[in-house]
Amino acid sequence: MQNQSDQIIWRDGDVPVSTRFDDPFFSLENGVAETEHVFLAGNDLPARFGADFHIAELGFGTGLNLLVVWDAWIRSGQQGVLKFTSFEAYPMAADDMARAHSAFPEFDGRRDALADAWRAQGGTLDLPGLCARVIKGDARSTLPDWTGKADAWFLDGFSPAKNPELWDATLMQQVALHTKPGGTASTYTASGYVRRGLAAAGFEVSRVAGYGRKRHMTRAVKLP
Repeated sequence: MQNQSDQIIWRDGDVPVSTRFDDPFFSLENGVAETEHVFLAGNDLPARFGADFHIAELGFGTGLNLLVVWDAWIRSGQQGVLKFTSFEAYPMAADDMARAHSAFPEFDGRRDALADAWRAQGGTLDLPGLCARVIKGDARSTLPDWTGKADAWFLDGFSPAKNPELWDATLMQQVALHTKPGGTASTYTASGYVRRGLAAAGFEVSRVAGYGRKRHMTRAVKLP
């Protein structure tokens, strides 16, 4: 069986690109800035942080989204633990994660703490101010069995044109079922296919300014 490291090529030094989906794991311009724009601002974070706040994600990738939001949680002065659940079919090897994050800030040691705690099979990561669970497998099978509900979703699969199974209407219905009333979702894509799926699932969907070269992205709010 091909291991995950064999499914990655490196572009511009330390930007990982999936050979399975022919798509980079994060922006070639600035991965941290992209996460801050798409997933933090897209979900009105950190303003919405509070007790028992729970983020869920489709597509863990390098773990960059987790790293950035964990750092934002700590810097915002939260006293409790951020809950984070991610669904990932092909977890990255620890060495690849460390290489992918090497160009990014250390985030007061959190970057290296995440890499040290990471295991390629996923599982639970208990770190200061953070309880993260990475559920390995196809989200179409694993998400329906999840008993949690999220305050915010990071929808971060590879491009819908290249990874359509992570964006189909049935899966968006599951996202909605696992979202608290008034909860939100955001994604870098403005694909009409994705926006229609979210709307049909019960979200109020809007198209807003995207990051970098992407003109638009999608924000969604779960209707009562």
